[in-house]
Amino acid sequence: MTRYAGKKAVVTGGTHGMGLAIVKALLDGGAEVVLTGRNEKTIEEARTELRSRPAHVVRSDAASMADIQALGALVADRLSRVDALFVNHGIAELDEPLERVTEASYDRQFDINAKGSFFTVQRLAPLIPDGGAIVFTTVANDLVFPGMSIYSASKDALRSLAHVLAAEMLPRRIRVNSVAPGFIKTPTMGVAGMTDADRAAFEEQGNEITPLRRMGTVEEVATAALFLAFDATFSTNVELAVDGGFAQGLTAPIG
Repeated sequence: MTRYAGKKAVVTGGTHGMGLAIVKALLDGGAEVVLTGRNEKTIEEARTELRSRPAHVVRSDAASMADIQALGALVADRLSRVDALFVNHGIAELDEPLERVTEASYDRQFDINAKGSFFTVQRLAPLIPDGGAIVFTTVANDLVFPGMSIYSASKDALRSLAHVLAAEMLPRRIRVNSVAPGFIKTPTMGVAGMTDADRAAFEEQGNEITPLRRMGTVEEVATAALFLAFDATFSTNVELAVDGGFAQGLTAPIG
């Protein structure tokens, strides 16, 4: 398939889960991709899986300004331009009610989810040609539970960032959109440090409260993200929910 032949893309947080699904779809369509991760295990697994394809797997921590600067230099060298930038990295620490939130946890989530996203775009924006695209991964608007105040706040900051950048990028006709997943079945379920039992319970909860009565797949998120990047050519400042109706006011059927 050559749908994305000749296209150059960067996917942060691309070594597993939704990011890796985006990477695979891009590669299947003929694109060349730089993908980042910070977990050594998933980085090596991605390198092994993608070793015969035009994929550049890079260790890069979105919380590190030095890593962001180095990523920009590497992308300029390997790709020279970025037709589509997918800002997909993120971290969630959900079991933190008000009294248990620490400064370290607060800083970690904001440094990665908000600050890291902003400076990644700032560093790579000069490499995006006029008419290119940026796609953020946010989260379903109504996906709010006790113990996730800092995660939710950091994602709301990211959502606001996407809105403002959409306005700032208008002179260059760079479209800035977001994909907002609900409950998606990934290896970590989007939460670091979960036990197998926790993941099973989280998945069961997602199946119960999602109106379509199932978890979404990483491929479904990738399809939406690629649509925003390459097909929705008259859309900017859009947040596309991929959540089985969760944030649309629907009620899950009983039984």
